[in-house]
Parts: sequence; structure tokens; C-alpha cells
Amino acid sequence: MKTIFKIMITLYLLIFQISEIKAQNSSVNESGSSNTKLIIPSLSVLIDSALVNNGMVNYRKLEIDAKDCNLKGKQQYWTRNFGVQVNSGYGTFNNLSSISGDNSTVNLASNTKQLNYNVGLYLKMPVFDVINRKSQIKQAKSELEQAKSLAKSQEDELKQAVIRNYEELVLKENLLELRASNLGNARVNMEMVEKEFRNSIIPISEYVRISDMTSRIAAEFEQAKSEFLVSKKLLENLTGLEIN
Repeated sequence: MKTIFKIMITLYLLIFQISEIKAQNSSVNESGSSNTKLIIPSLSVLIDSALVNNGMVNYRKLEIDAKDCNLKGKQQYWTRNFGVQVNSGYGTFNNLSSISGDNSTVNLASNTKQLNYNVGLYLKMPVFDVINRKSQIKQAKSELEQAKSLAKSQEDELKQAVIRNYEELVLKENLLELRASNLGNARVNMEMVEKEFRNSIIPISEYVRISDMTSRIAAEFEQAKSEFLVSKKLLENLTGLEIN
């Protein structure tokens, strides 16, 4: 009696396990292929998109612009010592003149309104500016080249990251297809074993073994699916493109 009860419990657990496997396999069709096949853009498109959307790369580009402006400012700094000066004035001017004769002197006074102005050029050359100008320009050029080198290094690192993530996604997709195919075959096999068991063709030990194998294949499929989705999200985040 106890043996029959144990068999009934085992059968119940197996049937429940099979139901779980079928629920997990809802994303796998009869031929064993999954519905996760992606249309992945070409590697060159992914790299170009990553270069456009990456924050650090854009920061390096802005840094180059700032260093370039700084260099131009150093090169044009001397012009601050060169300029044009204009002065003007308008008002009433008092004029006093005297005329001397043989026996007398005549004084004449007059008021006039007039506009006076003058224009002049000036050039100042401080000794410090003359001596230090070459050094300042050289420093500005070095800073600009340094910024360009950092930007190039940042772009190279980003390209390498895109290539690695692209290849990783392709690999994960292929592995998922293999796992899906294995799961589809295991499911078909499980259905056949279930029928044979009901018809008392195979013993319960074989039924349990096949059921356990199918469960492991289903778990491997779910693991491969999770790794595939993570790889997809990482590449999308890196490139700024949505991959469907």
C-alpha cells in the first residue's frame, strides 16, 4: 500500500514538473527555435552611433574646442598692445589778443564755439609679453595636442568596447538558438516518454530520468536567454540604439 502511495506521489510531482516545463517553453515553437532573433545593425553603424552618443567622447571634443580657443587667444594676445586712440572736445573757447602800435596797445577779446578732435595710433610692447609669448603659445599647443590624444584614446576604447559587446551578443544569440533547439527536441521526447509511460511501455525510473534531463535543458535555456537579454541591453546602452 505504501509503495502504491509513493508511486502516486511521484507521478503527481512528475506531472506538475512537466506542466512547469511547458509553461517555460511557451517562447519556443514546435521546431525548437526561439522568437528572439534580432536584426542587429552592422558593426560600423553601431560604432558610429556610440561615438555620437557617448558622453565622455563628447566631453573630449569640447575640451579640444576649449584648448583650440585658448591657443588662438595666446596667438592674438599681442594685439592688446596695439590700438587706435581718438579724443574729441566741443565747447566755447575764449580768445584774447593784443595789437601794439607806436603809442598804444589794443586788446581784443572774442568767444568761439568749436569742435576739436585728434586721432592717433599707439603700440605698447611690454618686455614680459615679448619674452614670454613664445613659451605661452608652445604651452597652449601642447595642451591642444594632449586633448586630441585623449580624445583619440577615448574613441579607440569605445570602439573596442562596441566590438566586444557586438561579438558577445552574436555569440549569446547563437547559443540561445542552440538551447532553444535542444529544448524543443527535449519537449518532443518528453511527450513521447509520457505516452509510453502511460501505456506501461517504460518503467518509472526511465520516466524520471528523462523528466530530470528535460528540466535541466529548460534551465539551461532560461540561463542562456537571460545572458542574451543582458548582452543586448549592454550593447543598446553603449551605442544608444534600440535593437529589435
